[in-house]
Amino acid sequence: MFSYKRASLMILICYSFYNPTDSGAVQITQSNIDMVLASNEVVFINFYAEWCKFSNMLMPIFDDAAEEVTKAGYDTGKVVMGKVDCDKEASIATRFHISKYPTLKLFRNGLPAKKEYRGQRSVEAFAEFIKKQLTDSIITFSSLKELQELTEDKRHIIGYMDRRDQPEYEMLRKVAANLKDECIFHAGFGDASQQMHPPGQPVVVFRADTKTSTEPDETFRGNLLNFDELYHWIQQKCIPVVREITFENAEELTEEGLPFLILFHHPTDSESVKKYKDIISRELQDEKEKINFLTADGLRFEHPLHHLGKSVSDLPLIAIDSFRHMYLFPNYSDMEIPGKLKEFLQDLYSGKLHREFHYGPENPQVTNDIKVTTPPESTFKKLAPSKNRYTLLRDEL
Repeated sequence: MFSYKRASLMILICYSFYNPTDSGAVQITQSNIDMVLASNEVVFINFYAEWCKFSNMLMPIFDDAAEEVTKAGYDTGKVVMGKVDCDKEASIATRFHISKYPTLKLFRNGLPAKKEYRGQRSVEAFAEFIKKQLTDSIITFSSLKELQELTEDKRHIIGYMDRRDQPEYEMLRKVAANLKDECIFHAGFGDASQQMHPPGQPVVVFRADTKTSTEPDETFRGNLLNFDELYHWIQQKCIPVVREITFENAEELTEEGLPFLILFHHPTDSESVKKYKDIISRELQDEKEKINFLTADGLRFEHPLHHLGKSVSDLPLIAIDSFRHMYLFPNYSDMEIPGKLKEFLQDLYSGKLHREFHYGPENPQVTNDIKVTTPPESTFKKLAPSKNRYTLLRDEL
């Protein structure tokens, strides 16, 4: 009896250590961070530095939002709003690659979300953001006919299940919560999906964005009760090698630090996007650690076109943005010549693009009358984190 009471007391003490019923956001340290992440479905963390003016501006707002979330009465283990003093907890800052203050990161089931929080910084916005994170991420369909009407410009994960309370669905729900920004998740139960799977053997299927992709549907062949296995398969399918850049995600793509290879296309032109994706998939998969492959709506991103001396009438076209300069791929149709895009990338890596823009084509016989020119400056570097919202670490060194 004594040992049971003692164990119960220890659990209560540990829970109280990080329970968000304390005022403000929970102070997270090296000693409790793993426990906090493991014990809560959603953890929203403010990484700050006391000397940073932007951190000091945000702190009372974030603490008040934590109070509001506590008042909302979510079940224990659902959500915690926490804060990390990155000067005192340098190892935590290093672990999560904090490069500016304040940084707001969401964690689900112990895993950091790919995207940082970039929404409005107010009590109401934070509370609404948390509420949204705790809603079911899976859309239920009641007949197979509904799946024929799925949007063609998004990627989908479809679960064919016997019932909602089976463990395979709960595992899919957890994965969907982590990856709902990358794919749209669907599930059907009982009669709605029985034609698509044997009784007692649920099935999960990936469907590509058919408007701009030629990828076929693919069925998950692994263990639906293994979170890591299912998560990594869905992550691979839902985050394609070629992504679309928008004004909403440009900042996070810029933060990845890789040069952009961008296809600028008219929004009604899906054919050039399909060709571009196919070529990247066939020829340039091994380059994805060194460059970001992107597509861009040439109407929305008209300014970079002007920077290159082009206009909407010149679409489609391909360019590299190195975050210093922009370089135009000479002839869009040449991308279908095997090896041409790869050669373009190699010329970036070697510095040849930069040299040739300044001095013309490399030719050892030409030594006179070199006309020095300057490549257009990068336009996408201007979409990097705003200094009006962050203290950038590199600026402090």
